[in-house]
Amino acid sequence: MEVSTVGKVGEIYRVSGPLVVAEGLKARMYDVCLVEGLMGEVVGLAGDKVLIQVYEDTSGIRPGGKVENTGRPLSVQLGPGLIRSIYDGVQRPLPVMKEISGDFIGRGIEADGIDMKKKWEFKPTVKKGDKVNGGDIIGTVQETEVVEHKILVPPNVSGVITEIYEGSYTPQDTIAVLDNGTELKLYHEWPVRIPRPYKEKLPPEVPLLTGQRIFDTLFPIAKGGTAAIPGGFGTGKTVMQHQLAKWSDSNVIVYVGCGERGNEMTEVLEEFPELIDPRTGKPLMERAILVANTSNMPVAAREASVYTGITIAEYFRDMGYDVAVQADSTSRWAEAMREMSGRLEEMPGEEGYPAYLASRLAEFYERAGRVKTLAGDIGSVSVVGAVSPPGGDFSEPVTVNTLRIVKVFWALDSKLAARRHFPAINWLQSYSLYAETLADWFKDNVAPDWSELRTWMMTVLQEEANLMEIVMLVGKDALPDQQRVLLEVARYIREVYLSQYAYHPVDTYCSVQKMYDLMKAIKELEETFYKALEAGKTIDEIENVPGREDFARAKFEEDYKKYLDDAVQKIKANLLGGGE
Repeated sequence: MEVSTVGKVGEIYRVSGPLVVAEGLKARMYDVCLVEGLMGEVVGLAGDKVLIQVYEDTSGIRPGGKVENTGRPLSVQLGPGLIRSIYDGVQRPLPVMKEISGDFIGRGIEADGIDMKKKWEFKPTVKKGDKVNGGDIIGTVQETEVVEHKILVPPNVSGVITEIYEGSYTPQDTIAVLDNGTELKLYHEWPVRIPRPYKEKLPPEVPLLTGQRIFDTLFPIAKGGTAAIPGGFGTGKTVMQHQLAKWSDSNVIVYVGCGERGNEMTEVLEEFPELIDPRTGKPLMERAILVANTSNMPVAAREASVYTGITIAEYFRDMGYDVAVQADSTSRWAEAMREMSGRLEEMPGEEGYPAYLASRLAEFYERAGRVKTLAGDIGSVSVVGAVSPPGGDFSEPVTVNTLRIVKVFWALDSKLAARRHFPAINWLQSYSLYAETLADWFKDNVAPDWSELRTWMMTVLQEEANLMEIVMLVGKDALPDQQRVLLEVARYIREVYLSQYAYHPVDTYCSVQKMYDLMKAIKELEETFYKALEAGKTIDEIENVPGREDFARAKFEEDYKKYLDDAVQKIKANLLGGGE
């Protein structure tokens, strides 16, 4: 039977950069269309005209050209082969595209998101006669040494299994048949703009440990939580995103380079395969997926890239895994929205951004969460978005709207970066709304006095900030000795504890136990300093006590505990005599 093509094919009416207006085409919002063979998505309907944003360079396209509607929304392929992949914004694998078109991506290239010819060893976990519902796990594939890929029933499918096969299959082979005739394969597709369903959202009670002292101690993020890292140029946003991607205790990492400079994305692509995961001893790429949409790629694909990344993350969440999504940066995403909004001739909002900027950001961050999956497991998606405010101005619309949504704010400070203090997180501006809910976890799993030490550190840093205002006016020598001791303790907290070297082989990652030992040691020094002051020691002797350099160096040692204890004993012996 011949299928009617009436309304499926139209022609180009107008071209405005990545925006193409078509006529004679029947379409719904977010349908994927092929504009002269180039992939695009319907973003507006105006009378008999259809507005399409094209995800590729539109130069050379002219009115009268053919537009074809596929009738399907922008979707990603979800199945074995996702891990270790490097995609563009619409899930086309960049290595495959390089094979097809060389070093420069040609236009109109189509490529499957996963390798449809590769065979995987499928082991079923259900049998004939079992009733399965959407989201249930029917078997497993060992995708990498680290990740066991669980094969899911698509969320909108259910039935009784009448056939199930074990063995070696490609993603398109049928591995099971349901009583309603539905054939299940190793992969399925899902529209990127529709959040994947789950049974129940759970409270954020488990921390996402990052291995970064200032984050895990002072401003922790929960699994399933949301965080923003805003900061001006050169403050270290991208390095912090890399650190979080490398060391956070998630099962799977999805790194979305959204509109970033090509050299920064290259650094990620070169570094990740060489990095060794501290938890598994295997290469980090064994549990990572990269979505690369650099600043010189078509602007419209930026908007799609964050949705591609979060949908892949939700898929692994549905297997019961903890997934960390690093979006770098949401400002470039918002700029792409602003450009498309201008071409659509929409009424601009603040600073030219579209009026729906806040709702789009909220839609994205709301897809984070720790949930009970449809299969009854517990999985999470944690989202950390970098924000690049022009000139470091935190009052601009993207930063302001992001801060209304996220629960953790890691404020990067250009003054700290200029002083070479990294990570340049301003501890007076930053905050975490998860600190109280996570306190019980740290109490039960690390130490009973973790929260007390955290509060003590924050208090010391706050008092230091107040005293520094006086110091700026009258100098440090005018302060009483007790207050100068507090400034000295704050210096240890800042320079030894909060400062962490991303490129040092030992200090780049810090376990929670090491964090606790360092906090405890600095607290012990504070008590020693006050005792020494009471015993008649001068403030100069306390500030220049032998052993302070050894104490600062201890964090760089593999066997840090021994160096730390030795340094503390040396300082005690010099100030109190006999290690008292």
